[in-house]
Amino acid sequence: MALRNAVMAALLEGEASGYDLAKGFEASVANFWMATPQQLYRELERMESEGLVSARVVHQERRPNKRLFSLTEAGYEVLRDYVLAAPAKPLAIRDELMVKVQCVDIADADAVDAVRAAIAERVERARAKLGRYERLRERLLDGRDEDEYFAHAERIGPYLTLLGGLALERANVQWGETALRRLDGRAQTLRQSQPQSQSPSHAQAQARADARP
Repeated sequence: MALRNAVMAALLEGEASGYDLAKGFEASVANFWMATPQQLYRELERMESEGLVSARVVHQERRPNKRLFSLTEAGYEVLRDYVLAAPAKPLAIRDELMVKVQCVDIADADAVDAVRAAIAERVERARAKLGRYERLRERLLDGRDEDEYFAHAERIGPYLTLLGGLALERANVQWGETALRRLDGRAQTLRQSQPQSQSPSHAQAQARADARP
């Protein structure tokens, strides 16, 4: 899937500036497609040159003028063709943290603690995303329950993708909490199995005792 498809999907909400799109990606589309603001701006320029989007300039007092982008009929046609085409295979997962978790058993307690810290950071990021997604969910529902929303909303696609993002981050939190609990137990076991180092005075006394005839 190309970035332009995600941009055109976002523009189905209505015209938007590059800044608005970047904020929208961070709040909603980010749960299935990541892009930096710079990537979005460059893609918008290419799409405009190809006639997939059009732009109008909004003059602002005391602030720089901004350009609002909207889909052209050609853009809608490209998006329709994209939806009708068979989806590409999902991208292969390459998760460095999972590789470290996979081989955590060859390490000592300190290394287990390092993996544990990385998992804890991931859990916190997932919780932060859940908070953003829940706020977006409340805005979309606007006081309605889900059945009412699906029956009367003009577009249900954004809500369905949001549900996917919520499910993913809930799974990340659930897995992370389980992994943290199990790693805590493993680290404790490793520390208990390590030989206690002798103090200098104890070692000296032991040496004198061993030297006696």
